[in-house]
Amino acid sequence: MRTFISISFCLILFFGCEKPISSNSISVNDIEALKEAITNSKAGDEIVMANGIWEDVQIEFSGQGTEDEPIVLRAETPGKVTIEGVSNLKIGGQYLIVKDLHFKNGHTPTKNVIQFKIDDENIAMYSKVTNCVIEEFTQPNREVSDQWVEFWGRHNELSNCYIAGKSNFGPTVMVRLNGNEHIKNYHKIINNHFGPRPRKGGPHGETLQVGDSYTSMTPSHTIVSNNLFDRCNGEVEIISSKSNFNEFTNNVFFESEGSLVLRHGNYAKIDGNVFIGNDNSEFIGGIRVVNTGHWITNNYFYKLKGKVFRSPLAVMNGIPRSPLNRYNQVTDVVVAYNTYIDCESPFQFGVGSNVSQSEVLPESEIRSARAIRTIVANNLIYNHNPDDQPVVAHDSVDGVMFAKNILNSPNHSPVKSEGLITKDFKVKEVSDGLFVPTENFESVYPGFDFETITTDLFGNDRTKQNAVGAIIVPVKDGVVLVDKKNYGTDWFATEKSAYEAQTLQVSNVEELVGQLQKANSGDILALNPGAYELNEKLIINKNITITSSDKNNKAELIFNSDSIAFELHPKARLQLDDIFMKGNGNQNAFATLDKNMTKAYDLFLENVELDNFKNVLQVSKGAFADTISVVNSVIKNSNRGFQLNKETDDKGDYNAEFVILKNNEFTNINETILDYHRGGYDESTIGGNLVFQNNTVTNSGKQEADHILIKNRGIINVDFSNNTFKNNPVKLIAVLWGEKDQKPVDNTIENSGEIQVVQNLKLKLMY
Repeated sequence: MRTFISISFCLILFFGCEKPISSNSISVNDIEALKEAITNSKAGDEIVMANGIWEDVQIEFSGQGTEDEPIVLRAETPGKVTIEGVSNLKIGGQYLIVKDLHFKNGHTPTKNVIQFKIDDENIAMYSKVTNCVIEEFTQPNREVSDQWVEFWGRHNELSNCYIAGKSNFGPTVMVRLNGNEHIKNYHKIINNHFGPRPRKGGPHGETLQVGDSYTSMTPSHTIVSNNLFDRCNGEVEIISSKSNFNEFTNNVFFESEGSLVLRHGNYAKIDGNVFIGNDNSEFIGGIRVVNTGHWITNNYFYKLKGKVFRSPLAVMNGIPRSPLNRYNQVTDVVVAYNTYIDCESPFQFGVGSNVSQSEVLPESEIRSARAIRTIVANNLIYNHNPDDQPVVAHDSVDGVMFAKNILNSPNHSPVKSEGLITKDFKVKEVSDGLFVPTENFESVYPGFDFETITTDLFGNDRTKQNAVGAIIVPVKDGVVLVDKKNYGTDWFATEKSAYEAQTLQVSNVEELVGQLQKANSGDILALNPGAYELNEKLIINKNITITSSDKNNKAELIFNSDSIAFELHPKARLQLDDIFMKGNGNQNAFATLDKNMTKAYDLFLENVELDNFKNVLQVSKGAFADTISVVNSVIKNSNRGFQLNKETDDKGDYNAEFVILKNNEFTNINETILDYHRGGYDESTIGGNLVFQNNTVTNSGKQEADHILIKNRGIINVDFSNNTFKNNPVKLIAVLWGEKDQKPVDNTIENSGEIQVVQNLKLKLMY
């Protein structure tokens, strides 16, 4: 990362030293004028788009600039030109610059929002997109795949942009390597702020992908440097490197639920990056290693709780004679001079080892090839709370050499080595989350080519003074791990002012409908006691809480609507507290739109009673809930419970990330209580999370054709504990996946079938 002072200085140089543009300035007010200006453009021209909304525009920016006189396409005022509706931008030619545009309130009609080529004959070279914003420019249908920025050609750049909110399939940024004119590209992805990417519920949600499986053995030389990856939670791979000779340097990964993954390709440089976790998520990872020749140096890992595929350092097993799209063996990798602070079991080897599943997987899927010729040296591990399992070995680590790694906790892991050394040492916090040792450990392992590691995380010279870990002390005053002002545009505010929620009183149906429509996102509707008879569904398209003003005298919502009580739209967040709901047996209590569920929704029920509904929750294919939480509630006299079972393509996707059912009573549910499905063999995704705890289930499942009360097929993380099942006429209460450490704990079962544990669950191969 080097010091942020030096980064800021570099930014000044980047903008301040750019050669002045000899300006033949051409102002345009509409798309026809823009097309004409582009057609007639020549080196040194500056095309200025008038402030305002440019809607439903497909811009093809082509031309032949020069290094000294590029052709520029820019906004009249940075951020005041918004590209909206069904729109995109293609760039073809040489030395072209696009700057200051804002893409929002729309989506691309093609496979990309910005593409560094117009067609196969008109490819961008030496061109740049800078100081732009792409904000929630996502497809109406989440299942439609696109990329927001797609690199082609050579020597192109994405810099100082803010890009956030992609919720549909496909990487946010994609580097293509299909053809000789696109390899050895030396693209630069620098100084950007990649803002939050929401959880997607399956694979194909990378923030950045460099190459693909079938071009993974080609040289790319893409440079990814000085970027902020801010809560990029789309999937397990924040960055997926799938080509050779890429560099990932001085980036900050802030509370992002995934990892920098060396998925395919060889000889990556990963130096000077910062990975910041927290106490709340077990999915925040570090670096996952596959393939050959990578050097992982000078990285700082703080408070990472991720395990296995999301470990701070996850070194995978490979598949012998692996095809291009699977997992090659790890060989000749160097992991040196890194620092791990308050990370749980930071070193994990043999990740993905699945020999035990050979009875349900073909030989071509068995990851048995262990890492060889791999060096882990001069790393520093410190935990304020002792962690006696610094190394987790999912297979033998006989091909890994440990040297001069310093730990402050005793190593009680099965992996013993003279290169794992426990010492009593201290660290001090010099800024938020930045802990440095109070002394240098100067006795380091002098590995082959280690003299090429010439600086530490902050640019201190290792040739003059060297030490174990990413940081040589003392450090300069004022150094911080992350300062968001150093990334992205110079005009777009990424932090929004907090809204102060208002409580709106409601006494009758007319007020309920009216207040719901006019309420701002975050507001609370407080219902006075009484019965509210509703003949129409209530539409939820924002963050809203509905509660009883008197918790001892719950308001009653009585629905006579045709098919739905509450209809959940994209970005809905509905919380019901202390409410009684009654249907007529024909409605779904909650349902999503049938299509165009662009973004995730949330549903929270607490102290709620639901009576006489067709389904408690019915969703559409493509609909995705980040969280469904039902606690301390009663659900009775309904046909089915929560139907999260529409993603049946067996491609690793699922309809909700977190499903939490705790302390509830389920009575007289005719079929399933829950049908929560994830199909396809891809255990590296988060894989869904189910907590079914302290519930009582009675007289349910009598009409369930499969005779299974709770279905959770393919869901990876399951807590099934302390429940009571009485008089449920089914064969199986649930089937748990033993290989994922799922087990029933302290459940009481009376006349209700059994809970079955299947060690190896057979799933359809995705690849």
